[in-house]
Amino acid sequence: MSDDAPADLLACHPETAYFWGHVVGDGDIDADELTVRAPDEECADRLAAIGGGGAVDHRRIERPYAHDTSITRTEDEYSVTVTGDVAGRASAAFGLPTGDERGGYRLDALTDADQQLLRGLLESCGTVCFKSSSGTVGISFVHDSRTLLETIDGLLEDCPADAPTGEIQETSSGGYWFGIDDHAAGDFGQWVYDGSEETGLFAPTRRRKLLRSLEQAENV
Repeated sequence: MSDDAPADLLACHPETAYFWGHVVGDGDIDADELTVRAPDEECADRLAAIGGGGAVDHRRIERPYAHDTSITRTEDEYSVTVTGDVAGRASAAFGLPTGDERGGYRLDALTDADQQLLRGLLESCGTVCFKSSSGTVGISFVHDSRTLLETIDGLLEDCPADAPTGEIQETSSGGYWFGIDDHAAGDFGQWVYDGSEETGLFAPTRRRKLLRSLEQAENV
C-alpha cells in the first residue's frame, strides 16, 4: 500500500476506489464483515493490503462449462475477508447491498478516481474477449443487479474515455449484461489500465487477457 494511502477506506483515493470496485462487482457485505473475491493471488494480496490486512482464502473449485454443464474445469478461487464496522459504514455511504437487502449503488463519492473504480469493476464483473469474426475486442459487464449495471453505464458515460454502450439485456441465467460498443472497447481498455503498472492496482490475469485481446485485434 502506498505511503499516501488514506487510513479511512471510505475516503476517495485510487486504492480505495479500486478496492470498492471489486467489492461492488463481486463481494458480499454483512453488518460487520465483507468478503470480496479476486481473480488471482496477486490481486487478492493487494485487496487485503488495502483493506488493512484482510484474511486471504485460497481454494480449488470445480465449475461447469457454460455450454456443457456435464464438463467441469478446476479453478483457483481467492477471496478476501475484512472484518469491522467498515462494512456497515460502506453500505450506508455507498448504498451497497447488505445481506439480502438490495443496494442503490451511490458511487459518486469515488468518481474522482473513476479510472481505478472502473478497473475494479471490470476485473470483478466484466468480461473481455477477442472476437475473431470481426477482429475486435469485446468488453461487457454482467451482474445480477440491473441497478448496478445502470450505475456502471453512467460511470462509463462520464469517464474521459469514449465508451458508448448498448442496452442492458437479460442473461439466460436470470442476470443482466451490457457491452461497450466494439469500435470503442479497445480504446477504453487501454485507458482503464493506463498507469496500472506503476501503482500495482490490477489483477495480472485480467490485464494480461485484455492486452492479449488488444494485440490480436491489432494484428488482424
